[in-house]
Amino acid sequence: MLAKDIGIDLGTANVLIYIKGEGIVLNEPSVVAIDTDNKKVVAVGKEASEMLGRTPGKVKAIKPMKDGVIADFEITEIMLDHFIKKIHARNFLSRPRILICCPSNITPVEKNAIKEAAERTGARRVFLEEEPKVAAIGAGMDISKPSANMVIDIGGGTTDIAILSLNDMVTSTSIRIAGNVFDQDIIKYIKEKYKLLIGDRTAEDIKINFANIYQPDKKNKLEVRGRDLVTGLPSTIEITEVETEEALQESISKIVKAATNVLEQTPPELSADIVDKGIILTGGGSLLTGLTEVLKEQLKVPVFIADSPLTCVVEGTGVLLDNIKLLEDH
Repeated sequence: MLAKDIGIDLGTANVLIYIKGEGIVLNEPSVVAIDTDNKKVVAVGKEASEMLGRTPGKVKAIKPMKDGVIADFEITEIMLDHFIKKIHARNFLSRPRILICCPSNITPVEKNAIKEAAERTGARRVFLEEEPKVAAIGAGMDISKPSANMVIDIGGGTTDIAILSLNDMVTSTSIRIAGNVFDQDIIKYIKEKYKLLIGDRTAEDIKINFANIYQPDKKNKLEVRGRDLVTGLPSTIEITEVETEEALQESISKIVKAATNVLEQTPPELSADIVDKGIILTGGGSLLTGLTEVLKEQLKVPVFIADSPLTCVVEGTGVLLDNIKLLEDH
């Protein structure tokens, strides 16, 4: 039996895997739990994620990807190996070709690290493609024509912004402000204002289910539990939607500024296309309530969220795997 071609969205927050002919077969958090005594792997993915912030002293939950690149080479390899075994993409006789997505402005050294990690898991060949390009393809944009398409891909570790035409990027930028930074913004705000310490999961929950950065309603309130930094005891406070906007304001304005810079570097003919077509948002961070409205207002162009923003990148790898000859000629 021949090995299957697989596409991997190796994200800071989640790893998604696509098998040619089968679709998305895996979507798990990028977390590995390690026993620090004997360096053995305790859990990977979902199981390990549930241990974050709740593990006994000797078990450590590690996120090996930081800002879209490999922060811990060894752990990334363990994680990839585990996921590839889990989806049975490899067998004794043949090895899969793997397509991996990476942020648009990573260094050649970082690219090699990603490539090597995949090669060591037994890939026959590894292709790397830049995330915003793959996200645009996954969002259903036709980037082969000589007209401009603009995509803003807000993941866990990076926000990639690009203008694409004729299957290539015309201008692009990647900033290390995305979903994880939003979580940290919320933690920091509550810590400074209320002297209350909350965990990453609580912050993420606030971001996903409560935060609003466009015309927030101060009547909307949410109870937040954490540890009081003064007494050291568990405590509960109430925050409003307005406070979430305050907490996230700085990071959002940096994303707006980065998008503005990309637009400013775009040839005028292509700028006209973007005014017509608008900007497509992909990635989990694009689901932040009020983000499309803020971007519309600040950038003065239409802004839309892709149909399935969380899976655009990995679905884009699926489209590229169907045309793998183009990658091999690359």
